[in-house]
Amino acid sequence: MNYYQVDGRTAVSLSPLPLPEATETGAPELFLFFRDPGCSPAVFRPADPRQLTAETADVRWLDPARLGALPQLPESIRSAANVRHPRWQDALRFTAPKQGKKRVHLLAAGDVGSTLLTALKLLGGDCISTIGVCDLNEATVQRWCTELGQIAWPWDYDALPEVEAVSADNLFACDVFIFAATKAIPPVGSEIRDVRMAQFAANRPLVEHFARQARKAKFGGLFMVLSDPVDPLCKAAWLASNQDEAGHLDHLGLLPEQVQGFGLGVMNARAAYYAKQDARFASFLTEGRAFGPHGRGLVIANSVTHYDDALSRELTEAVETANLRIRELGFKPYVAPAVSSGAMQLLLTLRGQWHCSSLCLGGVWFGTRNRFTAHGVEMETLSLPDALFARLQETEAALKTIL
Repeated sequence: MNYYQVDGRTAVSLSPLPLPEATETGAPELFLFFRDPGCSPAVFRPADPRQLTAETADVRWLDPARLGALPQLPESIRSAANVRHPRWQDALRFTAPKQGKKRVHLLAAGDVGSTLLTALKLLGGDCISTIGVCDLNEATVQRWCTELGQIAWPWDYDALPEVEAVSADNLFACDVFIFAATKAIPPVGSEIRDVRMAQFAANRPLVEHFARQARKAKFGGLFMVLSDPVDPLCKAAWLASNQDEAGHLDHLGLLPEQVQGFGLGVMNARAAYYAKQDARFASFLTEGRAFGPHGRGLVIANSVTHYDDALSRELTEAVETANLRIRELGFKPYVAPAVSSGAMQLLLTLRGQWHCSSLCLGGVWFGTRNRFTAHGVEMETLSLPDALFARLQETEAALKTIL
């Protein structure tokens, strides 16, 4: 073991490093490791010590028993940093955001954005100070600032977040940036079955543009993707922000853990909806989980302890196509995603609680249950049945073919 002093903390590494050596070697808090900078968070809270010594990161992290034998490491380790990432010390500071309420900026107040905005206004008083709104249509911005400004509890006029206009030049002067912009949505009645992937070509240049802007601004907050397809757009944003002007990947932009996709929350909520409608799926309400993307490749498990593959696949199909039921009624399915995936998961994130979102795992953005802690992002680990784990591997492989 090699012991070092990093930002006032005792760190340990299995390999020698050009860092100040620690004077005391009793109980290291930080583990320093070497890994591809684009395959996992630069700093994370290990849920299992096998995540620290694995050569790479992939869906086996969600079931660490599949990573091999337990390594002999100090039990005091609470955080891990990838020293191959050129911004690993910045990542250590990202794990400890400023105290108090956060400033949130929303790009685009369309159907999804305005619904999200309303929910954050009503529900976010404990952790959001101000919500800035930016949209190409200035009248839209003025409308929502005015209408939401007129929502208040009687005689407690500062209980809810203020809503105000923000210019495109100041989009990243905040703690959380929400990308809810979209260039094209297939119309109701369209024959396109996977609407989300049809939007990728249109929305990718948009998210890349703002990711480069985030790099230029040295943005230090959370870059939240809400537009479809959520998970590939997360990777597109991360890649764009980490390329220099010549297009070379230099890892000097957004950290992997700074980019999170908020699409899994509504899939989890839809699974609960169907579980309440059909007693066959009732186990999901107490034992179920949702994994993977907001769309094709989604994995719903009826139970992680009493997994039924056929039943889980049937529930997955119902959830994956639930948006089509709303479109068949003649409406765009945006209310539940904006609230369940957007507002609710963001608020859980800001409160440091478990939530459903996509984060960097094995070079793709993969949806799972996770939380931000003072020691880094932590992913839930479970003992997963072989049939369920095989589905996660299939989804991981499919996501890698997109981007």
